[in-house]
Parts: sequence; structure tokens; C-alpha cells
Amino acid sequence: MTILCVRFQPPARNEAETALPGLLGLLEEFTPVVEALPPDGALADLRGAERYFGRSAVELAAVIRVRALALYGVDCAIGAGPGPMLARIALRDARPGLTCTVPQDADRVREFLAGKPVAALPGVGAATARTLGEYGLDTLGRVAAAPLSTLQRLVGAKAGRELREKASGIDRGRVVPNAVSRSLAAERPFGRDELDPDRHRRALLSAAGELGARLRALEKVCRTLTLTVRYADRSSTTRSRTLGEPTAHSAALTRTAYSLYEALGLQRARVRAVVLRAEALGPADQASYQLTFDAADEKVRRIEEVADRVRAKFGPGALIPGTLAA
Repeated sequence: MTILCVRFQPPARNEAETALPGLLGLLEEFTPVVEALPPDGALADLRGAERYFGRSAVELAAVIRVRALALYGVDCAIGAGPGPMLARIALRDARPGLTCTVPQDADRVREFLAGKPVAALPGVGAATARTLGEYGLDTLGRVAAAPLSTLQRLVGAKAGRELREKASGIDRGRVVPNAVSRSLAAERPFGRDELDPDRHRRALLSAAGELGARLRALEKVCRTLTLTVRYADRSSTTRSRTLGEPTAHSAALTRTAYSLYEALGLQRARVRAVVLRAEALGPADQASYQLTFDAADEKVRRIEEVADRVRAKFGPGALIPGTLAA
């Protein structure tokens, strides 16, 4: 095993973002090739570390778990595999204190994947899984055995080819070192597992408003918005979208957050928390914008500026959307 996918699990979910930089530093003691997966995860390429320490990735995972508990009081679930995609899939079956591994042998990898649902593949959303399921392609084993031409007719030429490769255990991904500081997150945990979509949307409205205010205060804009939905069974779904233009405008962030949520097609899902993350941050004064002559949009932006000044003077709760007040 050479790649670890780690999900850190602080005692309180709202501590995830603050704990992540220190926990990434812990991983970097073993390898410099660490990719943050905000708000609470990371990928680590241990190929060099295995040779240096003379231990397997699974043995190093046990050391990482002990150090995370001793230094930060944080338990972690770990998936290990020959590539990033396989390590992510292994993480779905891992639990705190347990490292779930994917075998190295190609035949055993296909065996490991065969019975898993199509949605287990990173990047496969509910719509794609539903389309494939309508044709009986509901497991990775069936997708791998399907003719390439059939998959390409269903999901497109490039997507069909990539889907078949991934379902067959071909993992072409790599760990790309990044910096968690180039993002901001807002988490909204629910007091109890929440079924009501209206409450989910209110949580997204609140989180998008917070992100927008923080971005404007820092004079930053974001290019990508990521939504993570955590469920009662400790599983989660993450989706990202690149914005049409860099923005710190709360209304634009809210529209994108709603669109990401609706694309998940959740039906009576027991949601434990939602997390919005603004990524690919850059200076607001260097961002380019599409000119608009929409008077209503200009009015909303001016109201936003006034609201920011009011909140700066009287506190963040001085002005809130009427939906949240209700």
C-alpha cells in the first residue's frame, strides 16, 4: 500500500477546520506529498516513507493514528490503497481505529470493487448512478463488464471511458500537495439528524452568508465552492463547482450552494451537518468581472456593503436574512 486517505474525527465536528492544519503537519512528518481534503481529510503518498522507515503504509497508518490521538485528541479512519481513488473507496469501509486496505494485485482489486455501488466511485454523482442503475449497471463489477460503447452512449465518450477504467481498478490519480490555507469553510451541524430539506437550505443560506462576509472582510474572492453533506451513518458526500467568475458576493455563493445541494437528489436523507468551503482564493482587486447593467443586482450589492458595515459595528447577528430570523 502506498497511498493513505485519512479522515480526522475531532470530538466536535465544528473543530474540524481549526484542527486540520496541525493534523496535516503531523502527516508531513512522514511525507511531504500531502493533499488536504477539507474540511477534515487528507491524502498522503507514503511511497518514499515506506522505504525510509522500513515499514508498510498500514504500519505507518497505525503510528499516525496513535500520534493524532496523543497530540490532538483526534481519532481517525484510514483507507489504504495503491492509488488515491482506491484509498478513498477503502475509507468508506473504514471506522475509527481501523485501517481498511485495498489489495495490490489487479485481480483482487477488481474483486474488492465488484460488489460496491457505482456511487462509491469518487466523482460519480446521484444523477449518473441513477442513469446507470436504470440499465442494470448498479455495481462496479457490472460497469467493468459492460461494453465500452454502452457506457459511452449513457454518460458520454470521455466519461464512459474513465468510468470503465475506474470500475476495473485502474487508478491514474496522484496526490497533489496543496495548502489548506487557500480556503475558508463554514460548517452548520444540526442538533439532531435532520430530514427537512427546508432546514438544509436554511443552513446553506447561513453558511454562504458567513463565507461571503469573511471573504469580503479579507478582501478575497473564491473561484470554487465545495459542499459536503454528512449523514447519520457517518458517511458523507462532497461536490464542487467552479464559479462563472471569482466572487465574494453572498447571493452568488448561495445560488451555487443551492444548485450543488439540489444536484445531490437527496430524498429524506438524515443529515447531520452541511459544510460549505470557498476554495481557490485570490485577491479581490486582481479579479476580473463581467460587466452588468442589471439595476437589481447592483442594488443587492450596495445593500450588502451597508449590511457589512452594520455587522462590523454591531456584531454579526445585527442583520440576518428574514428566512433565518423566522
